[in-house]
Amino acid sequence: MNFPTSDSCRPYLPPEWAPQSGVMVTWPHVHSDWAPCLAEVEPVFVEIARAISNYETVLVVCFDAAHRTHVEQQLRQADIAAERLVFALAPSNDSWARDHGPIGVICRNRPLLLDFGFNGWGGKYPADLDNAVSQQLARQGAFRDTPLEPVDLILEGGSIEVDGSGSLLTTARCLLAPTRNRQTGREQLEQQLGDWLGITRVLWLNHGYLAGDDTDSHIDTLARFCDIDTIAYVACDDTGDEHFAELAAMEQELRALRTRTGDPYRLVALPWPRARYDEHGERMPATYANFLIINDAVLVPAYDDPADELARERLGTCFPGRAIISVPCLPLIRQHGSLHCVTMQLPAGILAASA
Repeated sequence: MNFPTSDSCRPYLPPEWAPQSGVMVTWPHVHSDWAPCLAEVEPVFVEIARAISNYETVLVVCFDAAHRTHVEQQLRQADIAAERLVFALAPSNDSWARDHGPIGVICRNRPLLLDFGFNGWGGKYPADLDNAVSQQLARQGAFRDTPLEPVDLILEGGSIEVDGSGSLLTTARCLLAPTRNRQTGREQLEQQLGDWLGITRVLWLNHGYLAGDDTDSHIDTLARFCDIDTIAYVACDDTGDEHFAELAAMEQELRALRTRTGDPYRLVALPWPRARYDEHGERMPATYANFLIINDAVLVPAYDDPADELARERLGTCFPGRAIISVPCLPLIRQHGSLHCVTMQLPAGILAASA
């Protein structure tokens, strides 16, 4: 297909709030870094699958046939409707489907999946199996007849946010990291984002990070589009916290951004949970910006923190008419991610139609 060199397709990357056919999750397994704490993390995945299945299909990626049997048993015991589950097999290094899963665009009024390269967030971790997951799924027919187009560009789903009108929000620290696309400068990368995703402008943030994050500041941990005019973002109100100055600088950058019509964005500050540390004393990246938008609902990570309810309330103002559902995600931050990181939505028309 190779549509960037062709006039036959003008790609469109829909925003997360557009209609979905389902959400992909890659289930944790003993061959990954989750091995020591599977008993803690698998119930989180069960709750994520349960919440999604109330609204749409869940594509569950299992390591092998024995793993599928194990996962099916867990989901059956949780009384999750079988008709809302689709299973597929693909060995993986880890469970971060947001970054190794395909990115769905619309081409000639039909869905198309793009298989960007994944190199373990700039070579930090092994990623050979993860990088092959989408191709494995396509060969099995997991995406039915939806084409899967390989793209010679390193790009993680967690590193980009779109508003559905051609605007993309991202961080320079991540997208311009030389460990991802070494020979690609800002101008060339913007051109490629336009070619493959239909992006017409890129909004760059030069500030913002979370301690314990190993993605080089993925935007989905920091600031998210909620609609064409609204951005929810993490804000630190503790002047003694190591994040205070950097997130304040990010907030000023967000205030300087303008919508397509030239107006300031409506900015919604998300609360700052208390610091959490792993068994080695290293801070873990808890963030309420890592929410997932699905059909008719928004899933919000919860961290057994006093700020959990306030996060739900503030996101409720961003998504009127959608159910706001908390999902306990504290075990996920042990491996430096959260709810949005372990999921990847698929546009309407890809999976079997939900009931």
